[in-house]
Amino acid sequence: MPTEELKQAAARYLMQTYTRQPLAIARGRGTKVYDFEGREYLDFVGGIAVNILGHGHPDLVQAIQRQAAQLIHTSNLYYTDPQVKLAQVLVDHSFADKVFFCNSGAEANEAAVKLARRYSHDKYGAGRFEIVTMKNSFHGRTMATLTATGQDKIQKGYEPLLPGFHHVAFNSLEELTEAVTDKTAAIMLEPIQGEGGVHVADREYLRQVRDLCTKRDVLLIFDEVQTGMGRTGTLFAYEQLGVQPDIMTLAKGLGGGMPIGACLATDSVAQAFSPGSHASTFGGNPLACAAGLAVCRVLLEGQVLDQARQMGEYFAKGLADCKERHRVVREVRGLGLLRGMELAMEGTVVVSECLARGILINGTSAHVLRFVPPLIISQPDIDRLIETLGQIFSKQAA
Repeated sequence: MPTEELKQAAARYLMQTYTRQPLAIARGRGTKVYDFEGREYLDFVGGIAVNILGHGHPDLVQAIQRQAAQLIHTSNLYYTDPQVKLAQVLVDHSFADKVFFCNSGAEANEAAVKLARRYSHDKYGAGRFEIVTMKNSFHGRTMATLTATGQDKIQKGYEPLLPGFHHVAFNSLEELTEAVTDKTAAIMLEPIQGEGGVHVADREYLRQVRDLCTKRDVLLIFDEVQTGMGRTGTLFAYEQLGVQPDIMTLAKGLGGGMPIGACLATDSVAQAFSPGSHASTFGGNPLACAAGLAVCRVLLEGQVLDQARQMGEYFAKGLADCKERHRVVREVRGLGLLRGMELAMEGTVVVSECLARGILINGTSAHVLRFVPPLIISQPDIDRLIETLGQIFSKQAA
């Protein structure tokens, strides 16, 4: 269907919950996507940090095809091989002992909230259920996770919100310490606030948060929905930051494009979930888990993590050089291949200009550009983006 017809049909039939770019994508290959007229676009959005192996990766495609022909869904009333194997891989390569599978990051965070409350209730009884999260955070769109999210614009119009959530400034130990009381069950944070503008947690701050949680017997939840699965150059961001959580959530890159989420926890915490206490009909279905297994194997057995680290460093240098040359760039920040650029102008202008030049980028706020390309991104791809940004900034300055 031609792009204009597709736009008109979408306006007629879809709920208008997204502000979409004037682009209809027909297919993808590697780090490129193509519209219905055959025009090529370099993809620095990656399905919002999802398509970590790019588009059409042969190992992922073959795994999905094989599994689809064999078994797509059974429900969790029965055992399936892909689900157990994927859980084993995640446990073997993380702090965790147990995994709960679901379908999205919001569901994974919902599970983490429920698990923390249930654990605290079982151990301390009623009344210890509050969760402290960070201002400017983003944890999802369900009622619990939008309440956990520290952004008014996400919560507006959905009041009354769920009780028991408190928001404090990111990287402020003082505010966090004051917020933790004998009613606190958990502290929940993102190692890097992606939707909040790409702000990285300070290493010393995270160490102090871990100490605070241990001292007060409060659970520490890391939302690694966006930072997990190699995005920062290691399988999980916490590995670089020197702090282990009690609960961790994953989604986005875990399926390489297939919908899947996961909530991981230590044995002592995971025991709070018993049969009937939480569930997900589609969670951990064989098709999604086969995709997750393929993604994990490519990351762990190939060179993708090494490339992500190297390209992350190269990208950081390119963005820093761009900042030095253009006064409109206020700050660049991030880790690995999750990078942000704060501007002294509207970011939507740059997003549109990049689209016109055949590059897809994304803005997370009025003035911040976010770059979350596939982990297979190359040096020439990065060079092209940096050169294009420079051209746009020069044009705006003129």
